[in-house]
Amino acid sequence: MYAIVEAGGKQYKITQGDLLDVEKVNADKGDVITLDKVLLLSRDGDVKIGKPFLSGVSISCEVVSQIRDKKKIAFKYRRRKSSKSKKGHRQRLTKLRVKDIKAA
Repeated sequence: MYAIVEAGGKQYKITQGDLLDVEKVNADKGDVITLDKVLLLSRDGDVKIGKPFLSGVSISCEVVSQIRDKKKIAFKYRRRKSSKSKKGHRQRLTKLRVKDIKAA
């Protein structure tokens, strides 16, 4: 069984026991959160597609840790002007472990 879920503006294909990195969620390590925006659910060849979301389906996930992504560099160079700028950004992420996929 797998599901496609939306979290933080992105879509993830998940199964039970998967680890995924989503945009930062305000939760502590060990907390259990539910993801309700399930777009698709496939169970034993039976596929249900939401319009846009499925009702009665939820994913329970455990917060494993709060991490930061690799640094992304934004470099702007202006030729012949002796001018350049370099900025870095590290996105805050939450690592989740999928505990259960509940479907009604």
